Amino acid sequence: MIIETRAYARAGLLGNPSDGFFGKTISISVRNFGASISLYESPELHIEPEPQDGSTFRSVFHLRDSVSMLGYNGGIPLIKAGIKKFADYCEDNNIKLPNRNFTVRYRSSIPRQVGMSGSSAIVVALFRALMQFYKVEIPIEILPQLVMVSETEELGIAAGLQDRVIQCYEGCVYMDFDKTLIQNQGYGLYERIDPALLPKLYVAYNTNLSKVSGKVHSDVRARFDRGEQDVIDVLGQIAQKAKDAHIALKEGRPDDLHELMNQNFDLRCQIYNVPDSNKKLINEARSCGASAKFAGSGGTIIGIYKDDDMLNQLFVKLKKYNARVIKPFVI
Repeated sequence: MIIETRAYARAGLLGNPSDGFFGKTISISVRNFGASISLYESPELHIEPEPQDGSTFRSVFHLRDSVSMLGYNGGIPLIKAGIKKFADYCEDNNIKLPNRNFTVRYRSSIPRQVGMSGSSAIVVALFRALMQFYKVEIPIEILPQLVMVSETEELGIAAGLQDRVIQCYEGCVYMDFDKTLIQNQGYGLYERIDPALLPKLYVAYNTNLSKVSGKVHSDVRARFDRGEQDVIDVLGQIAQKAKDAHIALKEGRPDDLHELMNQNFDLRCQIYNVPDSNKKLINEARSCGASAKFAGSGGTIIGIYKDDDMLNQLFVKLKKYNARVIKPFVI
């Protein structure tokens, strides 16, 4: 029997990037794109490579473009790291795994390095497959932490819990990463929000504006760890935008998110060095009357539009910047 599992892209609605700094966020899963895992029993444990895992290129320019879009390592290190952390979890929790091996293959339609969390989606889908294969249950509130440490501890990737939480819970989720909660129980407060409460959302992405998340966050992380008050204050204000939006959605005021999203991005620009190319995408979207902010670390923006006429304007204007506009499919 072949086990098939899937995890979806995500977009940070509000509060990012405070999630990596004990803040608060609201995120949505974007089911327009996903990563899938196929896993079946075999005599030996085998990981099937994808084209991006290879080392043969047509030219130096092909290698350059491949590395720019896909990174240096492809997906196999993620698979190895996820398998190791799954085994560690089982051993730490006295779960005896049967002597069974498997072959695993991954696929992904998530645009790479544009802030939609393609790497973590692969690991989430992998954990789901391993749980099915070995008949192991991992509490959903614990699973995002396991996915995150697969990347941070094993591969040295700078990552926060937000992406993994929304990809494990799916839909729309409010997250409070209070430091005391995280330290005491290993996870924050995660509350599902009915997607029907959300306003009309668009997502636009341009792979030419991609950023590697760890590099984007490294300077701010160092300043936060040094206790620079201006960084701490701004991240606190960004987190508050998520809390305000959570209250607004529960009280039936989705239109309040328009200004909150704009403020979220403007605050981000106070402590992050946002390239002009990304700012132009934000400003062009806002010129249509839509709100706009980063959905992740760069390359993808998210915002609210009023009606189909405004959505059509977004299609036309953002196309000038080679950005594709979609309506996120959220369940």
